[in-house]
Amino acid sequence: MGGHQSFPRVTLPKERVVIVTGANTGIGYETAKCIAMMGATVILACRSEEKANQAMTKMNAEFQTEKDRKNERVVDYPELKIEFMKLDCASLQSVMDFVKEFKNSGRQLHVLVCNAGIGMSKQAYTEDGYELMFQVNYLSQYLLSAHLLPIMKTSGEDCRIVLVSSEVHRYSEFNLDRIQGRQFNERNFKRTLFYGNSKAFQIMQMFSMNRRLQKSNVTVVSLHPGVVQTEVTRNFTDLAPWALLFGVSKLLGASKTPFEGAETTINAAVNPALKGVRDVYYNNCKPDSIHSRARNKQNQESLWAYTQDCLKKGDFLPDDIIQCLEGE
Repeated sequence: MGGHQSFPRVTLPKERVVIVTGANTGIGYETAKCIAMMGATVILACRSEEKANQAMTKMNAEFQTEKDRKNERVVDYPELKIEFMKLDCASLQSVMDFVKEFKNSGRQLHVLVCNAGIGMSKQAYTEDGYELMFQVNYLSQYLLSAHLLPIMKTSGEDCRIVLVSSEVHRYSEFNLDRIQGRQFNERNFKRTLFYGNSKAFQIMQMFSMNRRLQKSNVTVVSLHPGVVQTEVTRNFTDLAPWALLFGVSKLLGASKTPFEGAETTINAAVNPALKGVRDVYYNNCKPDSIHSRARNKQNQESLWAYTQDCLKKGDFLPDDIIQCLEGE
C-alpha cells in the first residue's frame, strides 16, 4: 500500500460499501485499491469495462504482493472485494442506468467518492447539451449523489460523500448567464476558467447539501488531491503555463504520485475521527481555506436551483428525490 501514509490504518468490514467514480486509473485507482485492501467492498464506477477489468486484475496482483510481504495493514481475503459497474459522466442517462443497477443489487451504500473528472478540456458539449467539464466534473456527480442519497440515509451511521475538487476552484467565476460557455468559440473559450468553475461548483454543492442534511447520517466533504501526475493532465499539454507548472513540479519533486494524491481522498473516506464532520475542504489531509466565491451562500443556493432546473428538464430529478435532497 506504499510507504508514507497520512490516513489511519483501519480495518473495514466487507459489508461497508464504497463507490469510487473514475476508479480505473490515477487517484481513483489508488483510492479504490487501498480502501479495498482495508476490507471494504468497492465498486469501480468507470466508462470502460475493459479498463476496469485490467485495473482490478492489477489491484489483486498488488494485493497478493502485499500479503506475500506479510503486510499486516491489509486484510486476509483470497481476493479483494471489488467489482465494475458502468458509469459515463458525460451521459445523464448513463448515470440513471448506474443508479438503477445499484438499486437493483439491494446493497447499502456507505461512502460515495466523486472522483471522476476531466481537466481543462477544449470547448465541447455532451449529448445532454451541457458544457463537458460542467457535466462530467459536477452535474452528473450531483445527479449520482442525489439518487443514491435515499440509500445512504438508510445504510446506518457515518455515511459520507467525498467530492474531489481542486485548488483550481480559486480560478473561477460565478455567472449563471454564461455557465455553459456558449458565448465563446473554440478560439477564445477559457478552459482554465471553466475547469475552475466545475471544481468550485463541487465545493458549493458540499455546503448546500450539508445545510439540508444536518440532521441526517450523511456528511459531505471536499478536497484538493495536490499536483498529481495522472491522465487528467493530458488536456494541459497545449496550455503552456500549466504544462510548465506540471513539468517544473515533476522536476523539483513537488508533484505527487497517484498514491500520494489519493491519500487525502482515502483519509476523508475512512478516517474514524472524521465521523460527522461536514463543510471541510481538505488539502494534504488537513482542513484548508476556501475561496470566498465558493463560500458565498447566495451563490450556493443559486447554483443549487440552477442545477435542479437542469435535471428537471429531462425528468432526471423526480419529486421524491428532490424531497430527499431537501432533507424531508
